[in-house]
Amino acid sequence: MKSNASTSLTQILGLDLPLIQGPFGGGLSTVELTATVANNGGLGSFGAHNLEGDGVAQVIASIKSQTDRAFAVNLWVGDHDKGGDDMSLATFERAWKFYEPYFREFGLEQPEPPQHYHPKFESQIDALIEARPHAFSFVFGIPSAAILEKCLKSDILTIGAATTPAEVEALDSAGVDAIVASGFEAGGHRTSFLNRAEDSLMGTAVLVRLASTKTNKPIIAAGGIADAAGIRSALSAGAQAAQLGTAFIACKESGTADIHRDVLFSDRVANTVLTRSYTGRLARGIPNRVIAEFDKRAAELPPFPIHGWFIGKLKAAAMAANIEDFVSLYAGQAAPLLRHSTASDLIAAIRDEL
Repeated sequence: MKSNASTSLTQILGLDLPLIQGPFGGGLSTVELTATVANNGGLGSFGAHNLEGDGVAQVIASIKSQTDRAFAVNLWVGDHDKGGDDMSLATFERAWKFYEPYFREFGLEQPEPPQHYHPKFESQIDALIEARPHAFSFVFGIPSAAILEKCLKSDILTIGAATTPAEVEALDSAGVDAIVASGFEAGGHRTSFLNRAEDSLMGTAVLVRLASTKTNKPIIAAGGIADAAGIRSALSAGAQAAQLGTAFIACKESGTADIHRDVLFSDRVANTVLTRSYTGRLARGIPNRVIAEFDKRAAELPPFPIHGWFIGKLKAAAMAANIEDFVSLYAGQAAPLLRHSTASDLIAAIRDEL
């Protein structure tokens, strides 16, 4: 059943609602969540930046087996920060000395140096285009003109993410099909690519309004939106759809840990902060031990994705022990509005209220 809030973007994608599920990387996305959102009339999304090319293809095939409706797969165009592609043994050993006490605390031995700290975008995008999801969303940059052309020829809608009006203009000039205007209220990573994330902090409402003056492409509002009231505000500001992240990561269908969900429904969500301690890139989350100890040593952290690779192993150990010390407690500023623990209930409430 379609809502009354139909827009050109919902019509292009065949959506019942102007609702997009934010993509979660690092294993937090699931096929179940993506398909559930799609089957309930929104645009389901799967964050696949941590997967190799064959993994991207397998995920797309799995989602297609569970829904015949539109969904998006998200990749990170910029797969490393300056120095983050240094695969030398000396760099690995320097990093290990920083993390060793924490590894020992969990009874973990020194890991073997990896072949790479993060999959390469170039190998991922080839697999994505061949598998042909309905939409390809991306962050931390703009794919080449050749890649965007391949998507066009494969009938894959392209959705880029901007954190500033200048990034909106850059995406518009590149010819993407739709643009996510991501305000600093959003949980998860700040996906800036023209300037430092710390220098690209703009609120969602202002960014959406300014974006609508910079481009005729559909704008998707993201950041500080957790319910139908937030979606209505975004549409009133000029957006064609709203992207909800924290509200969906709190649902049981997401791939996060129960300890993360428990925190999202607690009073602690009243305080979120921006930090580089989770992965090495700026992100919004709820303070915990990793932020308390690593923020004050920020100058010592290796760049993304090296820090993210090491912290990922500590995160896995913490989750296995059911403690939150090194878990990335991503949360946006609208988290106090969370009410629903399943994606179906969340979407049903949004549909009713819209």
